Amino acid sequence: MSLACSRSLFFMAFIAGAFALGASYYLEYAVGLTPCSLCLVQRLFLTLLCIGCGVAAVHGPRRVGLWWYWLFALGASLGGTTAAWRQVLIQSDSMLQLVKCSPTVESLFSDLPWICALQRMFNGGADCADISWTLFDLSIPEWSLLFFVGVSILAVYQLLRLIWSALQRPVSDEASHHQLVRD
Repeated sequence: MSLACSRSLFFMAFIAGAFALGASYYLEYAVGLTPCSLCLVQRLFLTLLCIGCGVAAVHGPRRVGLWWYWLFALGASLGGTTAAWRQVLIQSDSMLQLVKCSPTVESLFSDLPWICALQRMFNGGADCADISWTLFDLSIPEWSLLFFVGVSILAVYQLLRLIWSALQRPVSDEASHHQLVRD
């Protein structure tokens, strides 16, 4: 894989993530939607993804660096996929099974250890089940899920491509160029 190809892919992933992050801030501050705890978890993973892809685009890593950056992008996108998938499940479930009074994010982190607070945030609440905005009949978590799944597929494809190119490299005692056999 050429350096230019990897840099452009990381840059495109960074731009797409920054656009999605900007859209989430626009919906919060311009439209007035209040993000729930799972939305904030998705935003955290989206921020991690943007930072990782932005650094990789500027760095222009070689073979080993590509492994680490694509693994980081895969981890961030799988974390976001899990949070978005959880919220889509909560939205499709009935409101009767959810806790009606969920604490705010600030009170969660001030009262509980951060691991317990993240676990409570991931469980969701009644505010996570509200569908307050749709585009083309898809809610915000469904759009987020599509984005994270797309980035996961890209990262897995690039990792498989790196594995394939590593398997195609010649062994150290073999010739690095294929020689033509002439009669």
